[in-house]
Amino acid sequence: MDDHVPLPDMGAAGGPAVPMAQKSEPSAAPMMLCVDCGTAIPTNPTGLCVNCLRRTVDITEGIPKQGVIYFCKGCDRYLNPPSTWVSCELESRELLALCLKRIKGLKFVKLIDAGFAWTEPHSKRIKVKLTIQKEIVNGAILQQEFIVEFVIHGQFCESCHRMEAKDTWSAVVQLRQKVPHKKTFFYLEQLIIKHRAHRDCINIKSLRDGVDFYFSTRSHAKKMLGFLMACSPVRSKTSERLISADIHTSTYNYKYTFSVELVPICRGDVVCIHPALARKHGQIKQLAVCSQVGSSIKFIDPTTLQTAEVTSDAYWKQPFNTVCYHKRLQEYMVLDTEEVRGDGGRPVSKGKHTLIDVTVARAKDFGVNDDQLTCRSHLGGVIQPGDLVWGFDVQTSNFNDEHANKLDRSQLPDVILVKKSYSEKRKTRKKRRQWKLRELPKIEDEGMTKKDHEQNLNDFEGFMQDLEEDPELRSTINIYRDPAYAQGPESEIDDDELRVQLDEMLDEFDAMDIEDEDAAEGMVSKCLAAFSVWAIHGLRENTVPNFTWRFLKLVLLSLSKQTLHLHPCCSARGGGAPIANVATWILTCMRTL
Repeated sequence: MDDHVPLPDMGAAGGPAVPMAQKSEPSAAPMMLCVDCGTAIPTNPTGLCVNCLRRTVDITEGIPKQGVIYFCKGCDRYLNPPSTWVSCELESRELLALCLKRIKGLKFVKLIDAGFAWTEPHSKRIKVKLTIQKEIVNGAILQQEFIVEFVIHGQFCESCHRMEAKDTWSAVVQLRQKVPHKKTFFYLEQLIIKHRAHRDCINIKSLRDGVDFYFSTRSHAKKMLGFLMACSPVRSKTSERLISADIHTSTYNYKYTFSVELVPICRGDVVCIHPALARKHGQIKQLAVCSQVGSSIKFIDPTTLQTAEVTSDAYWKQPFNTVCYHKRLQEYMVLDTEEVRGDGGRPVSKGKHTLIDVTVARAKDFGVNDDQLTCRSHLGGVIQPGDLVWGFDVQTSNFNDEHANKLDRSQLPDVILVKKSYSEKRKTRKKRRQWKLRELPKIEDEGMTKKDHEQNLNDFEGFMQDLEEDPELRSTINIYRDPAYAQGPESEIDDDELRVQLDEMLDEFDAMDIEDEDAAEGMVSKCLAAFSVWAIHGLRENTVPNFTWRFLKLVLLSLSKQTLHLHPCCSARGGGAPIANVATWILTCMRTL
């Protein structure tokens, strides 16, 4: 077939259609009569005029003019058959490709152009305008435009359907710890909130001896399991239960259960280390105090300051138990302290711990007897004469542990001091705190009694007190300012060791995931401006390091050019402009320094 040129528009099904005829010579085109109606027309391979072609030929035949597309309102995604859900913006290339995939019959024609026709945003309609070509009789090529209308139907995707059902889950992580309190769970809860590890949970249930996390997919449960293994020493077991099976397609539906057990040791517990582990860690004494629980467990010998770090795998191979936990500790009054000096007359210290000799008496024995106990402790620099401390009375205790029962009692100290006590200060200080903690959206187990609820409240109060006493523990979690806190007169404000400073608190937002673009831009602009004002003031006072200056200048230059967006909302529909304006203003201020 020779080259073709389009003849005047010929429409079929309401649209223009153009036949392609052989290229004529520069001279006048020869004329012919239409074989159907006899009208004089330029010569073309079909032998028909425009009106006759419009009546007899429709190259869009076999292509549907209407269709259905499914949209999940839970996650704002469209269904890409057979089972894939994709995120697409309105009038985007991805949505156009998805619509073209749903149109049958396009493989029999040549697609020239495709685009969206305007529709009302709330009409639940998407119109796609197509231009196609097809060869008809005698080698003539016909071109035609038409519109395909898609109706948007709502349908939940599988994950959103499980979330809406609330009781439908595919995997569960069962977290347990064999201890008589739940302080460890409260600490893990704060770590989960800080790192947003619960974002894939469809349900969280609080039980008497642990917490259950429910997920819609197995991969989400394994992600939670990996997080727990990274922040605490645990061991896990996996089991699965067959729910349904299709022998024709060889598809099976399982429910997976991940049983996770935490080590039964908490921070501040007195333990009896397994003899084999004690030998492996430099012959450390078996009676030690747990100083930290993370991905591994750290112990310290209060009489020598020797430390040991036991990994999770090593513990579960040679497990050992707690000899005394915090509820069995007794309160002692410090009567006298004396530093232990080593070679050269220098105090013996290791890290933040200093070795001292302490003379104490039981707080409950005051006015009853004059018994005094002497021991060596790692709390030098923390306690002074007149302070109260918590300790484990080794002299009068009975060990219920196979390793501790084998120890020589004559070689053991009379008392092991664990930490400083603030019970007297708590009686006088205000009960209302100016800070608070966020909580996971848990549901309580129906089997829990009123006594269990009271026990949980007491454990949570104990955890809050531990946070007040230990700044190092507070630094690992997020603490939020309580807007309901009413500050009293200055005379009532106590600035003691238990007071949490304002610079350790965060402002709590009701919606942590901001959907309003203007609000997101405003927040980033204010934060950037506040940080820059601090940096400018510090530069004038020579209190800001040079690397802070260079980093701030680099960030501001990037923002002024709109090449860096601190929030996803800032990149939508030109949302980076307000940020760039703030950055440009701050750079101008810097140049005046």
